This record gives sequence, C-alpha cells and structure tokens, in this order.
Amino acid sequence: MDFIESDELQMLREAVGSIASKFGHDYYVAKAHADERTDELWNAVAEAGFLGVNVPEEYGGGGGGITELAAVGEELAAAGCPLLVIVVSPAICATIIAKFGTEAQKQRWLPLFATGELKMAFAITEPDAGSNSHNLSLTATKDGDVYRLNGSKYYISGVDECEAILVVTKSGVDPDTGRGRLSLFVVDTDTPGLDKQVLPVEITAPEKQFTLFFDNVQVDADRMIGAEGEGLRQVFFGLNPERILSAATANGIGRYALGKAAEYARTREVWGTPIARHQGISHPLAKCKIEVELARLMTDKAAWLCDNAGDTAAAGEAANMAKYASAEATLAALDQAIQTHGGNGMSTEYGLADLWGMARLLRIAPVSREMILNFVAQHSLGLPKSY
Repeated sequence: MDFIESDELQMLREAVGSIASKFGHDYYVAKAHADERTDELWNAVAEAGFLGVNVPEEYGGGGGGITELAAVGEELAAAGCPLLVIVVSPAICATIIAKFGTEAQKQRWLPLFATGELKMAFAITEPDAGSNSHNLSLTATKDGDVYRLNGSKYYISGVDECEAILVVTKSGVDPDTGRGRLSLFVVDTDTPGLDKQVLPVEITAPEKQFTLFFDNVQVDADRMIGAEGEGLRQVFFGLNPERILSAATANGIGRYALGKAAEYARTREVWGTPIARHQGISHPLAKCKIEVELARLMTDKAAWLCDNAGDTAAAGEAANMAKYASAEATLAALDQAIQTHGGNGMSTEYGLADLWGMARLLRIAPVSREMILNFVAQHSLGLPKSY
C-alpha cells in the first residue's frame, strides 16, 4: 500500500488549484447571485485538459480514472468553487457511456466530454420514487423506430448549462417481479416536448435545480445507451463515481473552510493574543482537520477500488462510506469555521456561510445518509434489510 500520491496526481492537483484560485470563491458567489454560469472557470479547466482526465485516451481523454477526476473536483472545491456539473457530467454520464455505449455513441460523445465542450445532465430522481429506482414512472414507449418519453423528473442539476441529458426511464415491467425495467436515453435539452422549470432552492450555487416534464418527447433508438431493460445495472455502474465525486467535492469544501478558519484564528487578536492560542478554538479545528483527512483517505480508497476493482461490492461499500464520511466531516468543519469567526462567520465578506446550503445538500444527495446506513447495515454487517 502506497499512501504517497504519484507525481502526476500531485501536479494535477497543483495545476487545477492554480487555475481555480485565479477565480476563487468571490467569483463563484458573484456568478450565483447574478444568475450566471461559471463558463470562464469551466473553459479554463477544460482547455487545460482536466475535465476529460477519466475519458479513455482513444477518445481524446487523459486515460485516467475516477481517482484523477476526484482530484479535479476536490481542488475546485478547495478553491471555493464546488461545481455540481462535474459530478454528473464527466463522472456519471461519461463513465456510463464509456462502459455501455456503442462505438458510434462513444465516438459521438466521449471526445466532447474530453474537451469539456459537452455538459450532460443526469435525470433519475422523481417525486414519487425517491431512492427506490424500481418505482420510476417516466415511461419510454417504442413507436416504430423511435421511443416516446412521458413523465417527469425533479432535482435535476444544471440542465440550463447542458446540451443533453442522460435520462433513466421505465421501458417495461419484469413479469416475475413486477418491477420496472429501466432503459437509458440521451435526450437533447432542446428536444420538442421537454419542458424545463427552475426549482427554487436555498443553496448559493451557479447551477440551478430543475423539474423536467416530458410530453411525448421523441427520441431516436440510437440514443439508447446499452441494452433495453438493462438500465438498472448501467445506472449502478455510474453511482459509485457519483458518490466518490460528491465525497471529493465535500472534502474540498472542508479544506477550504478549515483553511479560512485557521488563517482567521492566527490573525484575529482578542485581549492581546491570537485566538488560536486558546484550546477552545484550536482543539475543535484540529478535530475537524482529523475528520476531514479521514474522509479524504476513505475517498481515495473508494476511487482506487472503482478504478482497479471495477463494479464490485468492495467498491460500492467504499464509495458509500466515503460519501457518508465526507459529508459529515465537511458539515462539521464548515460549522466550526463559522463559529471560529464569531459574528464574522455570517458575513458575506468572509465567504463561509454561503457554502452552508451546498455542504448540507451533500449530506442528503446524491444518496441520503440514512440510505447509506441501510446499505452498510445490510451489506457490511449482514443485518436484516430494513426496507
């Protein structure tokens, strides 16, 4: 076991951090408040080749894996710019297409993922399904050479920034179990019959959330990814990268918050001495530092297993644990960073409180802490299934 990152990975981190720091948290928040996209940051990272680090080399990518992409996501967040689109577009969509797409589909989309020219949203969540993917109701009905999609999705991130959406549909029913058979389709965001409505949320982020309505949306058969009715297996192949990138993003926010808190504690003087001299300040921050580093270690393990062990039970267990640990550690670190600043922690100037919504979101999505605990109880401890 080697806990020293390779020179290449360290250089990747440094390069992404250097680019992101030129924009910084003020840029990120300004874009969010102005209801604008972070195209300048996205394009700068894309031009350096870092958004396609996990795309196979034969399609113009870096030939790396989720380990490299997680480093990109973490360093962006550590600079105060946690981008949700990097979780769904290169992590979920590119991974699924690279694994299950036809050669024509790979040639069509992967080079665009590699250059960052293509952003693709991921649509699985529905109002009445929640975490139960078997209960999806958006249907895909075959009609000659096309499929017609009808139904709705919600809490779909960044649709207005994306050229296409990877949509999870119910294309049939298993006669033995009564569960829906799922199929995946790439749907352009300007397809007739697709209505996109902003879903207001209390999160300071440039990416918006959307409710999508599909009214007889026509999709060509060559837009189906993988085999019809096998979508559940394909979705689960993309969920480990999603959880790992979410964990990496959380870890970056934790590092950002602790960096701000430590700097403030070193320089803020009360009664003639820096507040960092008081253990009431330093010990809680040290505890948060330990917990964030433990979460980063679990995230590294999950990414390594995802890249080297494939779609295995070990990779799934580690990805779930990493996401849980990172979300918990980061929320605690951000809270302590705000507390360290006292009243200034709530000031816009200090750039902490505006990250609360994002950090809190990562405790809920893309999978809630309760569902992770269910998973660990059942699969890691062998306890009876609770649902």
